[in-house]
Amino acid sequence: MKKLVAVTSCPTGIAHTYMAAEALQMAAKEMGYEIKVETQGSVGAENILTDEDVAAADAVIIAADTNVDKARFAGKPLLEVPVKDAIKDSKGLIEKALQEKAAPKSDSSMPVVKKKERTGIYKHLMTGVSFMIPFVAAGGLLIALGFALGGIYVFDCPGTFAEALFVTGKGAFALMLPILSGYIAYSIADRPGLVAGFIGGALSSGAIASGQFLAHPLATGTSGFLGALLFGFAAGYIVLGIKKFIKLPKTLEGLMPVLIIPVLSSAIIGLLYMFIFGGPLVAINTGLLSWLKSLQGTNAALLGLILGLMMAFDMGGPVNKAAYIFGTGTIVAGGSSIMAAVMVAGMIPPLGIALASTVLAKKKFTEPEREAGKAAWALGASFITEGAIPFAAGDPLRVIPACMAGAGVAGALSMIFGVRLAVPHGGLWVVAIPNVVSNLALYLVAMIVGTIITGVILSIVKKDLSAE
Repeated sequence: MKKLVAVTSCPTGIAHTYMAAEALQMAAKEMGYEIKVETQGSVGAENILTDEDVAAADAVIIAADTNVDKARFAGKPLLEVPVKDAIKDSKGLIEKALQEKAAPKSDSSMPVVKKKERTGIYKHLMTGVSFMIPFVAAGGLLIALGFALGGIYVFDCPGTFAEALFVTGKGAFALMLPILSGYIAYSIADRPGLVAGFIGGALSSGAIASGQFLAHPLATGTSGFLGALLFGFAAGYIVLGIKKFIKLPKTLEGLMPVLIIPVLSSAIIGLLYMFIFGGPLVAINTGLLSWLKSLQGTNAALLGLILGLMMAFDMGGPVNKAAYIFGTGTIVAGGSSIMAAVMVAGMIPPLGIALASTVLAKKKFTEPEREAGKAAWALGASFITEGAIPFAAGDPLRVIPACMAGAGVAGALSMIFGVRLAVPHGGLWVVAIPNVVSNLALYLVAMIVGTIITGVILSIVKKDLSAE
């Protein structure tokens, strides 16, 4: 019996990670092979591969959109692909992995890996996002709880339970840019990139200039997400350049990771920010936020429509994540209309599919699809857009356009209604908390209308099982 090992990891560590693992396990069982899959999700690594597992494996599959350490697989046939590939064609991946030749060990004991494209800038970005999202979610929800328990002036109530939750949430939320930037640099240059990456993110958030890691924006503004992204990549590639061009005698090589690299890379990042790029980036970010705040009527509806289409286009992929990151970057005191549009649109694909598969057109779906549709209700309500992926993978030409139609309308309606959201995640489970969402009734209207549109379109375009 052939034996395989695999690692799955997606940026959020919530849905794709475990769906890919399950798909690989089911495919291997059907093919008569044995497989052990390590999942690197939001709760950390589970079902961890041991040295014995790796030694006994005939091939290794890494299905990940984040940075995965491959050193332990040196000398093994290894295939690395985006996590969605494991969901769409798990049997094909297993067959391809078993056809790979053993990768020779290099001087650094790292295997020479054959991989599909789309692993460079995208993977570095997704690694940063995967580490950032827990800070965003925890910080946003703690802020919401603080508001719910202490009112809108909770920050003027020092020493109270509500104020403690509020301040803790603000601290976690303010760390998201250093985390994003730091782990982008980590993905590029490994641990040596962390210091410069974190400093680049802290400069972009204003934490260093303000003297504290609390969300007190500077009067002159900050460069925000744009600065954190650019300086995360800059830090990573600067560290790679230092490692390539600065060579020390072997007796002094120990100084490189603890002294030379962190000091030199941090100094370069600081100088670049303070004297060259910081000012223009602050101006761009400030202008962008001012423009967004000025959007009303038709312009606001158009932006909501575009964000909704992006959220449903690849359901957790890079386009979806771009819209999500854009939304989280606009959250300020009092909430963000853009974040509201992003979240309601992200709930529509699984909710619309659930409506079609369990209520409107049950006869057009198989029994396993109807069961998955029941779970999609909970996934959609939890703002886990990835719950729609199994349906989209099986019938993309019908499912994806239907989801995009409903999500686009929901996003546009949310913007037209002027709904504002103060948290970056949570779906329906947080919107009832006081001060988290404005115009709750209209927000629910946007969600219901979008769900019905997707459900009805899918019920119409989906072929009968007999016809298929």
